[in-house]
Amino acid sequence: MNLHPMDLDRWSPIILTLVTFIPLAGALLLLLLPRRHRDIRVFSLVVTLLTFVLSLHLPVHFHRAALAGFQYEFDRSWIPTPNIHYHMGVDGISMWLVVLTTFLTPLCVLISWKSIDERVKEFFIILLVLETALIGVFVSLDLFLFYFFWEATLIPMALLIGMYGHGRKVYAAVKFFLYTMIASVFMLAAILWLYAKVGTFDFVTIQNAIRSGQVAGFTSAAQWLFLGFFVAFAVKVPLFPFHTWLPDAHVEAPTAGSVLLAGVLLKMGTYGMLRFNLGLFPDQARANAWWVMILALIGIVYGALVALVQPNMKKLIAYTSVSHLGFVVLGIFSFTQAGLDGATFVMLAHGVSTGALFMLAGALYERRHNYDISEFGGLATSMPVYASFFLFIVLASVGLPLLNGFVGEFLVLSGAFQARAVYGILGATGVIWSAGYLLWMYQRVFFGKITHPVNERLPDLDLREQIALLPAAAAALVMGVAPLLWLNAIDPAVQTALAPFAELASKVVGQ
Repeated sequence: MNLHPMDLDRWSPIILTLVTFIPLAGALLLLLLPRRHRDIRVFSLVVTLLTFVLSLHLPVHFHRAALAGFQYEFDRSWIPTPNIHYHMGVDGISMWLVVLTTFLTPLCVLISWKSIDERVKEFFIILLVLETALIGVFVSLDLFLFYFFWEATLIPMALLIGMYGHGRKVYAAVKFFLYTMIASVFMLAAILWLYAKVGTFDFVTIQNAIRSGQVAGFTSAAQWLFLGFFVAFAVKVPLFPFHTWLPDAHVEAPTAGSVLLAGVLLKMGTYGMLRFNLGLFPDQARANAWWVMILALIGIVYGALVALVQPNMKKLIAYTSVSHLGFVVLGIFSFTQAGLDGATFVMLAHGVSTGALFMLAGALYERRHNYDISEFGGLATSMPVYASFFLFIVLASVGLPLLNGFVGEFLVLSGAFQARAVYGILGATGVIWSAGYLLWMYQRVFFGKITHPVNERLPDLDLREQIALLPAAAAALVMGVAPLLWLNAIDPAVQTALAPFAELASKVVGQ
């Protein structure tokens, strides 16, 4: 049933608030449940599935008209002094990131069903709180609310790593927390400066005030404000050279932590660049684009080369994120329709594919408690179903046509070529490297002779693990075969984001 736009207005406060806070409500209800592990797991799965089903309302009833702006918008005064609003809304970019979050979280519950056997209640409470914080980042249109959710993601993720991780888990958790928290202080300073000048934290109001030239002293402060936001987002991406916290966090995190870290939390950085660096500071974004794109290209090549020599499977997958997120930054700062469309699509595709890679690595760790590639070999014989899933996801990550990795990378490289041919050429080498490190890892783990007798008796994927992986594999296929299902909603939002840059170009031509 198609709803009239007025009907959508009535649904908007309900649907965004429900999708954001149902996981948090579930976490609070978990406190009341007895410590029966099965009941806790089933309840968590039901809550996350309910959140996912409700989030599907967003794309199903999304109005895909050109320049449609924010939808499902809800704006109410929250705190009178300072002027803080409970302002939520999504466009074609943030909507899909919300759906990605709600899609991956129930898979995290399934993949953690057996691997988490101590402090089970606490684990799923933390997971549900993290889901609410992640969704809140993508739906907030008030900068105070955005910053609140941004910081709220740190505590549950650090707890997941520090309490349920492996090896140097406390070191990795503290390093992740300090890096991202310190970087966020620069963004907070920029937000407070804007509030002092405009008198509100509302994103739309601030954006309109900047574009109409009503912000006193903005010209002299704009570069510093741009950098304040950029540093926070660059560390979160993580963009080279701010990436050093990522491998430690990934390697030591539990599987669910790695899935949400790579699948969603890193996208907070690239989403922030697109929404705030481009949305609030188009002149500064254009002026700084050359060195940002160079850092992105270094990240693409450096991440790939470091991944190529990793002896640890999980650390190899972690460094692929440095490389793939470099593609996203490259596309964003190309200021082209193809580049921004591709950047958004890569965010989604990377979330699905890399999330699945971490789930697969976690399944192997449950059996061997080891990530060293040298410990394996010949697993295709003893674990054929596992090997098939792994190959499919590897090919999706490599960018095989008709799978999700191809579409986004092709669009990003098209945009980079339009911006400057050398950027497209250097970026394209990342595609070659990704095929090298992923296929070489696959060959060493799954082919050849079984050199360790224990690998001959490893059990294949059970039904629960297959159910957790099937949605990710299906999404990778559908995104590759029918990308317009996503791009038709992304396009209008990208056109809106690029409108100021078209105006800048016309002014330059006019002069």
